Amino acid sequence: MIITGDDLSGIKELKTFLSQQFEMKDLGHLSYFLGLEITHSIDELYITQAKYASKLLSRAGLTDSKTVDTLVELNAHLTPSGGKPLSNPSLYRRLVGSLVYLTVTCPEISYIVHQSPLILRAFSDADWAGDPTDRRPTTGYCFLLGSFLVSWRSKKQTHVAHSNIEAEYRALADTTFELL
Repeated sequence: MIITGDDLSGIKELKTFLSQQFEMKDLGHLSYFLGLEITHSIDELYITQAKYASKLLSRAGLTDSKTVDTLVELNAHLTPSGGKPLSNPSLYRRLVGSLVYLTVTCPEISYIVHQSPLILRAFSDADWAGDPTDRRPTTGYCFLLGSFLVSWRSKKQTHVAHSNIEAEYRALADTTFELL
């Protein structure tokens, strides 16, 4: 668990409370988490992904490549049918996903990473009377930005639906509410 904030006494109280409820160990200042490197100074916090980027270059076999000033050829017009087929499409998908995550600390690569259309799409579904105990439907929905899943959820609806259409409309309303 990461606890952060500027209220040091509140953080101390929370740690004391948690240590009374659970067996825990305070690991001190955060230094590395989910590919993010965190360094601290007296009044600032720095977040980088240098190790993550280095591993990504190694996975792509690009550690000995030359660097360039621009990330993409100027005035390049990319099309889905242009170029030759990839020899390893799954590696390509993993690399693109990793590059999307790298944009957390390197927003300057966002343009080239997101050359695919960034259309926000939402999908929802419901099962009418799906719970055999109380007959309430379950709603499921997900949001995609381009082809990347950014959020999803599955939860039981609060009311018993009188028809499949009602369950689907409630699922759509829940999905729309989450989007807003």
